[in-house]
Amino acid sequence: MALTDTFVKNAKYSGRPAGDKHSDGGGLFLLVKSGGKYWRMAYRYGGKQKTLAFGAYPAVTLAQARKKRDAAKELLAQDIDPGVIRRAEKAATKAAAANTFEAIARELHAIKAPGWSPLYAARWLERMEKDLFPSIGRMPVGDVTAPILLSVLRRVESRGARETAHTLRQTAGQVFRYAVQTGRADRSPAADLHGALQPVVVKHMAAILEPVKAGELLRAIDGYSGQPITRAALQLSALLFQRPGNIRSMEWAWVDLDKAMLTIPAQAMKRTVQGKINGRPHLVPLAPQAVAILRELVPLTGHGRFVFPGLRTHDRPMSDNTVNAALRRLGFSGDEMSAHGFRAMARTIMVERMPGISADVLEAQLAHGKSGPLGAAYDRADFMQQRVEMMTRWADYLDELRNGAAILPFSKRTA
Repeated sequence: MALTDTFVKNAKYSGRPAGDKHSDGGGLFLLVKSGGKYWRMAYRYGGKQKTLAFGAYPAVTLAQARKKRDAAKELLAQDIDPGVIRRAEKAATKAAAANTFEAIARELHAIKAPGWSPLYAARWLERMEKDLFPSIGRMPVGDVTAPILLSVLRRVESRGARETAHTLRQTAGQVFRYAVQTGRADRSPAADLHGALQPVVVKHMAAILEPVKAGELLRAIDGYSGQPITRAALQLSALLFQRPGNIRSMEWAWVDLDKAMLTIPAQAMKRTVQGKINGRPHLVPLAPQAVAILRELVPLTGHGRFVFPGLRTHDRPMSDNTVNAALRRLGFSGDEMSAHGFRAMARTIMVERMPGISADVLEAQLAHGKSGPLGAAYDRADFMQQRVEMMTRWADYLDELRNGAAILPFSKRTA
């Protein structure tokens, strides 16, 4: 007797360990167990008794289960085992799921993340999850064409995030290249979008580059009436021209006043994970002026970990906005000067106004990475003696600017 919708809906489990079977005919039956109701089909093929699973009720209705039974019987009529076809379909579905853009992107992320900084790894995946996965994440990677990818990136551009759109094209390109390398795509459509996106207008960090203006800045810093620790941070930003993060998070353990040397550990530098683990520390020679400022700070913060602790808690360094806020308080707008601008100020003025300073020595002091694939591996010159002399010359030059000395420009040939 055929089943009815009402019977299927009201069928109860009797408690039998093997469950309760209710036949619908043609091999189809409803299996009722403690965990639910399941559609099954019993059939014979090649002299063996076999069973097909059609899903669970109510996700699969009685009518749908009958259609699945009829399709299986048609295969049997053609001497085809429907179980083999079902396993092939499952394998294809599983393979297709593994070949989606999102699956491959997450696979690549899992491989690469251990070699990236935690911040970069997190941002890489966040951008994908926000802008690419919702649109193309479920598509087979081979089906994503250049026009499809461009349409997604256009939406990112439309909200004014041009730089993000360019970054997404690059990161998507990484995913497509990996798909090609693993045999799941023939080529990368990201390469076809070169030049298709709106250009990014690069805005450089605000910096004072003229010596006379730099002298005004230095005098303003000396007259800063806020926290003395903040004034010292401003002064050392000019003298040391290191990255703002390395200035504000400076630790007393890094400072050797007797040897006039600041040693920034590799893990605190802006480097790859590999560079943080295996790289050498960055050495910053301290001119007498810098040593004097640090000695004045010892009674204020020398008992703690950080040279520039936060105002609310000494367990953390000062806020990343403290120096910028102090510059605004001194009357220098965001378009004139920034915490990062001390690096540009030092580099520009040294090149243009202080003859005899080698670009290699200056770049080493700025902790800029070596160019080329083997640069960092084989060029290990640290130019320490030259850097000691350069930092002293720079500090003396800043004193001259602060005192309002006449600044004579040097010709490029002389420089």
